[in-house]
Amino acid sequence: MDRIASRFRRVEPRRHAREFVLGLLTGLPRKNCWTLAEHAGHTSPDRLQHLLARAKWDADAVRDDLRDFVVDHLGADDVVLVVDETGDLKKGSHTVGVQRQYTGTAGRIENSQVAVYLAYSTPNGHAAIDRELYVPRSWTDDPGRCQAAGIPEDHAFATKPQLAVRMIERAQAAGITPGWVTGDEVYGGNTTLRDTLEQRGQAYVLAVRCDHQITTRGGKIRADRLARKIPKRAWQKLSAGAGAKGHRHYDWALAVIADDRPGHRHLLVRRNRRTGELAYYRCYSATKNPLTALVRVAGRRWTIEETFQSSKTLAGLDEHQVRRWTSWHRWVTLAMLAHAFLAAITAITAITATEHSTCQSPDELIRLTRNEIQHLYTTLNAKPHTTGHRIRWSFWRRRHQASARAHHYERQATQAT
Repeated sequence: MDRIASRFRRVEPRRHAREFVLGLLTGLPRKNCWTLAEHAGHTSPDRLQHLLARAKWDADAVRDDLRDFVVDHLGADDVVLVVDETGDLKKGSHTVGVQRQYTGTAGRIENSQVAVYLAYSTPNGHAAIDRELYVPRSWTDDPGRCQAAGIPEDHAFATKPQLAVRMIERAQAAGITPGWVTGDEVYGGNTTLRDTLEQRGQAYVLAVRCDHQITTRGGKIRADRLARKIPKRAWQKLSAGAGAKGHRHYDWALAVIADDRPGHRHLLVRRNRRTGELAYYRCYSATKNPLTALVRVAGRRWTIEETFQSSKTLAGLDEHQVRRWTSWHRWVTLAMLAHAFLAAITAITAITATEHSTCQSPDELIRLTRNEIQHLYTTLNAKPHTTGHRIRWSFWRRRHQASARAHHYERQATQAT
């Protein structure tokens, strides 16, 4: 919190931001301005709602501080930037960026809000360092709707790969020199994104679909057909990294992609050892790399999925109940900051345990996880409130809900007539 203190013009929002982040770090079953304000001891959510909507502070500057914090605590030589999107299911049509669209959260087309995130992944840990809200054309083509949601007038439509490039360039401009960039099919299948990375000399391992077209000297060929040309002796059993149940072993193979441009390009193919299912990755690097290096990067793509899961479960990333552009960016940035704190403490305890050669035996203790750190943090920093405080909040909630219900019924009656 000391790191971001200068981003706030007044002491009040600075204190409220601290209370907000402390609330996100607790084990509250539901995190919104009401529950966070009650936990902080406020008499109403007004101060926290003001922090998100109207207070004078720069969420993008806090994002930059967050990025530096993550690099300072998780930094290592083996840096991989991972890009992916996640969706939050929403009702109605007034929340910024919401429309019926596919989201992996539900696995189908739903009324949702989608954002693209950039994660910083090293052997020490991983955390999100940047975010971009995806605003569909149904919004950008409607200036009145954008104005109502507080979207800046100069904000133009951008695809998810374009948002990814924007964040990667910001990270590089800040001095981050990733060894690799990785992402799923949405990004691997985008020619502009791949060309941009190659022009910057940035190595990547990006997933592509089975029908992805690869240009060869003999013409274009689908990725799955090129994979069938790989000889049996070329397959190797390698681990894509450790998972919850041990190492994730797959069969892997490489096919060279012929190209007259400088650099080395390959199609990396992964085969499930049990089902035989194939996955495909398009790879580029300025210098030649062994199969093991490409496999390691492909395996690191899953760290952003773990980041999403823990950010939502532990820091309330997806629990915001805000509608406008500014409020969304502020909530998400503070949630990322809370999660980065847990990631940093996890890395510190892991490094300390390794240095002291403790917690190595299965008969003793596993290393502290983010979940356990949050539990300890909540327990050791618990602030019990008086019975009167709880009862006052019960009255406040019921009074507010009664007022909202009365206005809703009144609006319904007006529309009916």
